[in-house]
Amino acid sequence: MPVYKAPVDDSLFVLYDVLKMENYGNLAGFADAPRDLVEAVLNEGAKLCEEVLQPLNVVGDTVGCHRNDDGSVTTPPGFKEAYQQYREGGWLALSTDPAYGGQGLPVVLNAVIGEYLSSANLAWAMYPGLTQGAMAALHVHANDEIKRTYLPKMATGEWTGTMNLTEPHCGTDLGLLRTKAVPQADGSYKISGQKIFISAGEHDMSANIVHLVLARIEGAPAGTKGISLFVVPKFLPDAAGNAGSRNPVSCGKIEEKMGIHGNSTCVMNYDGATGWLVGQENKGLAAMFVMMNEARLSVGLQGLSQSEVAYQNAVAYARDRLQGRSLSGPKAPDKPADPIIVHPDVRRTLMTMRAINEAGRALVLWTALAADVHHRSTDAAERQKADDHLGLMTPVVKGVLTDLGFDNAVKAQQMYGGHGYINEWGMGQFVRDARITMIYEGANGIQALDLVGRKLGANGGRAVMAFFGEVGAFCAQHKDDAALGPFVAALSKGLKDLQSATMWFMQNAMAKPDNAGAGSTPYMHLFGLVALGYMWARIAKAANERIAAGSDEERMKAKLATARFFFEQMLPETAAHLARISAGADSMMALPAEMF
Repeated sequence: MPVYKAPVDDSLFVLYDVLKMENYGNLAGFADAPRDLVEAVLNEGAKLCEEVLQPLNVVGDTVGCHRNDDGSVTTPPGFKEAYQQYREGGWLALSTDPAYGGQGLPVVLNAVIGEYLSSANLAWAMYPGLTQGAMAALHVHANDEIKRTYLPKMATGEWTGTMNLTEPHCGTDLGLLRTKAVPQADGSYKISGQKIFISAGEHDMSANIVHLVLARIEGAPAGTKGISLFVVPKFLPDAAGNAGSRNPVSCGKIEEKMGIHGNSTCVMNYDGATGWLVGQENKGLAAMFVMMNEARLSVGLQGLSQSEVAYQNAVAYARDRLQGRSLSGPKAPDKPADPIIVHPDVRRTLMTMRAINEAGRALVLWTALAADVHHRSTDAAERQKADDHLGLMTPVVKGVLTDLGFDNAVKAQQMYGGHGYINEWGMGQFVRDARITMIYEGANGIQALDLVGRKLGANGGRAVMAFFGEVGAFCAQHKDDAALGPFVAALSKGLKDLQSATMWFMQNAMAKPDNAGAGSTPYMHLFGLVALGYMWARIAKAANERIAAGSDEERMKAKLATARFFFEQMLPETAAHLARISAGADSMMALPAEMF
């Protein structure tokens, strides 16, 4: 049976030692989150995840969700009761606007808890996770009446939320969608069409489900310019604001999936369902992007979460499994063989996972802090800088951390040898669950194209130049530091490779767009390595400061050892990515389509 322990100490180290969260006290909500409160919140969240959610993870995988004859869906045993505990704890409202019943605490705390939830039980965590994304979209774009009707009940978890984009004939290309919206005399719309792959589309955990649906108003322009966003509840609110009569929206079937069986991924049928416009007509895609971007960051967090829980179990197995003798002589002479953790290749595997997890956690929380600044700062320049950071880092966090998260789940499975292929050990579930994170909320190839095709050139390259400047300034400041010098030298080399790749696109992609498409995924991973390297440099700096202060020396030395591994064994891959990018598209596009 797999195990999980939430990394509370490491989260606190990142928040306070690396990211200096105490310096954000000028932002709304941060003064209400002193360190002792933050520690209490994280420890309580960890307890919920370890004791309630993690034991249900295997149950969700083996039992799954069941669609009943009337179209209702029953979630796996224990899921509904766990959700009730989650609701009673006020977890959905953690960072929600107090005007709608939220606690207004920093978004970054929500990100920390989000990691713990997804590590403990990814399929279960998707139910409240999608609700938070729906709330974000409504908060930004809905009118006051819609906000008053839906946000308070979603903040308490009484109602949950979804987003409905994909249709059978269109995935990423939403301009092809056919779901239609017919205006009614009372200002509402009748929504008709079918949506697929709708996570948490129907279930028994909440009193109402609030669907955000992309549809085309009759007569609207073709393509993405004619898409509008609507709020379509499962039950229509009555005069008192409670769930009233049933809306004609139903689950046609539950998709049979490779993983995340505990989440009800539904085909949703809208048969003239009543909905209300969110935001402006024909501007729905921009409104939905609020939820999509939040979801993409959350999916990056899911990649990290599966990597973390898989790593924890791989380490436990490697410590216990006896196999062979150390190449440098027996390490457990009193036993018939040494534990496999003594072997260099096992160490390589575990160190790779550990290096990605610890830097990935810092990268996610650094980006979540930018979200806090963007939404809460009173300084326009600070808000713009934070918004630039979010736009640039969203495809990197989503694409890189889910690619690496899946890779690490496979590495953990490999650590078990044949036992990793046997269901009772649980490693197969981590592999299957992690695989979806690379696909949904925009497949990772799309994330790479978004980064290269849109984010690099946005606002004259302002965001990427700011990133180059920040990393370069850190390297310049610490290049003569005896403790950080070797790390900074390696980071400087990686940064130079990233800058060279960016310049190559500027010189070779405009005249030949296929060059951008061919190099986009290597570029995303090159960018990810440099971003993770920057996090490791900052982690190393914080670890040295803790050691100098005589605090937690053993754990901080482990940080420095992991940093050294990253800079020596992983960051040099930037050169290989640069070589792939610089090769261009010719060999990739040379073979005629009919020859494949």
